[in-house]
Amino acid sequence: MNRNVSAFLSRHNFVQHIDLNSFADALLCDMNNGINGRKSDEDMIRTWATPPAKSVCGKKVIVIDAGGTNFRSCLVTFDENGTPSISNLEKTSMPGIEKELSFKEFFDQFAENLEHLKNQADSIGFCFSYPTEITKDGDGILLGFSKEVKAPEVVGKPVGKSLCDALEAHGWNRPKSIAILNDTVAALLAGAASKKPGVKYSSYIGFILGTGMNAAYIQPAVKELKDFEKPQIVVCESGKFCGVIQSDFDKDVDSKTTRPGTFLMEKGCSGAYLGSVSYSALQTAAKEGYLSEKVAQRILALSALTLIEADSFLHSPYDSSTTLGSILAESGTADDYDFVFGLLDAIVERSARYAAVILTSCVIQSGAGKSPSEPVCILCNGSTYHKTYKVFERVKGYLEQLLTQQRGLYWEIVAVENDITLGAAIGGLIER
Repeated sequence: MNRNVSAFLSRHNFVQHIDLNSFADALLCDMNNGINGRKSDEDMIRTWATPPAKSVCGKKVIVIDAGGTNFRSCLVTFDENGTPSISNLEKTSMPGIEKELSFKEFFDQFAENLEHLKNQADSIGFCFSYPTEITKDGDGILLGFSKEVKAPEVVGKPVGKSLCDALEAHGWNRPKSIAILNDTVAALLAGAASKKPGVKYSSYIGFILGTGMNAAYIQPAVKELKDFEKPQIVVCESGKFCGVIQSDFDKDVDSKTTRPGTFLMEKGCSGAYLGSVSYSALQTAAKEGYLSEKVAQRILALSALTLIEADSFLHSPYDSSTTLGSILAESGTADDYDFVFGLLDAIVERSARYAAVILTSCVIQSGAGKSPSEPVCILCNGSTYHKTYKVFERVKGYLEQLLTQQRGLYWEIVAVENDITLGAAIGGLIER
């Protein structure tokens, strides 16, 4: 790496190439504290569910995917052979993103978004990608919003019941069942449902690295531990882990969020914040003289920088049509190109390391993956994971090192079309 980049990052407490094993140990300690009822950053949420033993056949279910910036809804139909089909798909913005909403306003907007699916099924699979305590009947009590959603009156309320009340008020027949599940659980269930003939997995993990960051795994039974007499899916809420070293750029971004001092892992690595961290770092570098004068002036004139803009530069640094590429093409030196590229690459490389540590911890915690013929199935979802510069390649490389080479544990990353929708549909039909 460019020496100036290394010096700059070190000066601002940005740790390059964090020690992955030490970080995994810290995360595992926090996970075990949460599982055992001790204080932990991660919520380690029980779901009271495991993947169904048989394929879903001959049923319909309304699916809602509410998380990040988008609100998606559709009808999923499983034919007699268990083959799913998706219809009536609509996408709009997530309520509470643009402005703060009251409890009633929040769920009324949900009901309005679902009008095109009115009474088309009596079961709902509701993928609600925020920290939520799942109850034994499949409902969920919201613990708090992330991703800058603003609807504080909803916190502490039963999400499923509240939505059913709103739908009934809007003229619906009251749904017979509704299941609240996290997007990581939906990813896990989709991986389990899409296993190819002749393949056997020892366990399953769902991982999201998109607008937010989170993971779910199957906790094996621990007879001595309350609530874990049987195996069940656990949602970690990995983004809430705070045992991370914050750089000056991270602290700057954190101070401007709705809830400073929380979700530090997520704020350092997920799509909702990577652009802001990159912007803070570039602005600081420009002020401190690490860039040539003309480039620094143009950087300082930027009002913001998105992850898409930063990622576009990393993929094509000499493309003058991108935000940063146009600045550098006009007046940048070779050193400017190297510095900007090295700085942004360090920020997204850290995201890959955090992702690998989370997955490593989940595989270890599952107690599975000990046989190469029965690996742990990992379904990864999210645009930051799949699209951001070299993230998924680096994650795979770190997992090979951390799990297979160092611990003799085996894993396989899979992809499933419409994974969250399929998993949410299956979750909505799990009998409890």
